[in-house]
Amino acid sequence: MHDEAELLGRCLASIGRAAADASLADVHIRAFVVLDACGDGSAAIASMHDVSVVEVDRRNVGAARAAGVTAALDAFAAYSSGCVWLAHTDGDSEVPANWLSHQRDLADGGADLVVGTVRPDFRDLSRAQVTAWLATHHEGSPNGHVHGANFGIRASAHFAAGGFAEVTVHEDVRLVDRARQTWARIVASDAAEVRTSGRPVGRTPDGYARYLREDLVRRAGSALVDGAEDRDVGIPA
Repeated sequence: MHDEAELLGRCLASIGRAAADASLADVHIRAFVVLDACGDGSAAIASMHDVSVVEVDRRNVGAARAAGVTAALDAFAAYSSGCVWLAHTDGDSEVPANWLSHQRDLADGGADLVVGTVRPDFRDLSRAQVTAWLATHHEGSPNGHVHGANFGIRASAHFAAGGFAEVTVHEDVRLVDRARQTWARIVASDAAEVRTSGRPVGRTPDGYARYLREDLVRRAGSALVDGAEDRDVGIPA
């Protein structure tokens, strides 16, 4: 992540709550924060939480995620890659209390990769955007869109798919596409939805902020006219 001091504390606190879930008592959990060319006090905020900090100077989300994975896999080198689960979120996001336990349940059920849903912070959106969101997103109907803010993958599947590419956007989508080619079992779920920033200008040029700013209302209008929702298909739930 790059310069998320304003929201990072909330993010790390939510991860701490998720890690404290009683159903995870038999799981060894360790959180890693990757600070990519941060100059805004993010390091000081991270130091106030029970996390391991990885610092890089790449300004590249793919490289940052890869560095975090490398640090995590080094820390769990004694474990089989099939027993290590890598859960990802973003510094501008807040995970629910069941975030890790839900991914663990799906992994225990055979999932190699979990694609979770995100919900923008409605306080950041216009009324039109909120209306559009509610018109096209329905509880119990995960759309299969890939979000780095709510994503989990078994380490063995991560290796098989070649890991994160060092790209400035859609590193998560690329990894899922490659994992699908390796016949990894992919599960889409909205049972542990992550709240993320609804800001109009994001850290990547073609990321979630651009979708909220340019596409959301237009796609909602098309969905209402067609009587169908705009969604990805082909990901088994």
